[in-house]
Amino acid sequence: MKILFIAPLPPPITGHSLAAKVFHDEIIKDHQIDVINLSKDSFKEGVDSFKRIIEVFGIIIDIWMKKKNADAIYLTISESFAGNVKDLFIYLVCLKYLSKMYIHLHGGSIKRLLWDRHRTLYSINKLFIKKLAGVIVSGQSHVNIFDGMIHQNKLHVVPNFAQDYLFSTEKEIVDKFSNPQPFRILFIGGLIQMKGYNELADAYFELNNTLKKVVRIDFAGRFESETQKKMFLDKIAGIEQIRYHGIVDDIEKKILFSQAHILCLPTSFFEGQPLCILEAYASGCVVITTGQRGIRDIFTDGINGFEVQERSANSIKIILEEIIKNPENLLNIAILNRKIADEKYRASTYNSSLRAIIEAEGCGLDCNK
Repeated sequence: MKILFIAPLPPPITGHSLAAKVFHDEIIKDHQIDVINLSKDSFKEGVDSFKRIIEVFGIIIDIWMKKKNADAIYLTISESFAGNVKDLFIYLVCLKYLSKMYIHLHGGSIKRLLWDRHRTLYSINKLFIKKLAGVIVSGQSHVNIFDGMIHQNKLHVVPNFAQDYLFSTEKEIVDKFSNPQPFRILFIGGLIQMKGYNELADAYFELNNTLKKVVRIDFAGRFESETQKKMFLDKIAGIEQIRYHGIVDDIEKKILFSQAHILCLPTSFFEGQPLCILEAYASGCVVITTGQRGIRDIFTDGINGFEVQERSANSIKIILEEIIKNPENLLNIAILNRKIADEKYRASTYNSSLRAIIEAEGCGLDCNK
């Protein structure tokens, strides 16, 4: 089966590009794959420079040349205005082949930030999307994004995953929580302001001196800009209990997760299904996060961890105080999270679900019947 695979692949590593790579590495085992790499250097979605305009023009030409040989087309779509315009051009050059195209939405913001604000853009997208073979979303809360755009039987829910190497054993988790001091708190991923990394640091500053001594916070990932990186490093300068590790590789990532008791993602972004939360589950971590719709597909307050308010360092501080003073139930949560990850969020489950959808197109079957 020939598949035209249109998605960002690392580098750089983001949740989006990692998910694309994991699926790509799976289907290339059995199929002939033509890759159109949508990767870019910036965290910002869409077309944000003249260089990127030239790159996108080249991408469109490449797709136009390769589309007719494909048995199926897989496209991960953007959530920015400029990125969506790029996707519209992709739909346009694939117009005769939309019935064999599947689009995959990894985020959860496209409706509220784009289509609800630009109804003309929504209408144009609808003209193309209704002709597609299918739409893939990560959680049930995102199904309504495509209400009225495509028939429900062409909508597929495929949850995200944690990679196998991040799974800790139960013994490792028990050992980690046997003496949780210092309490290791991890923030990992894109250091984007809306993700709440500043609020986590500010929550630490609000703790009393006694509690500060029993907490360590590790930050890892890439900043949106060098300016924001400098501002954050200046903010934490001289604080021994807070460390920025930079962009980490798989080995360093495994170590950080295996040592962490708590993953904190106090995001105010309209999230899809953050990989770092599922990675935290696999590693036996308790999770502190906000109540975004995509997050609530995989997270329940009091069961998987603790929900905090958006943009509120004080809300995080209150939870940290409670955890530090009353750590008794943390191990039970961590063990449960590891079990849930094993049952629901393995990469093999993710890959097999996507394969079942895409491969049905190649064998001439309607997988929705």
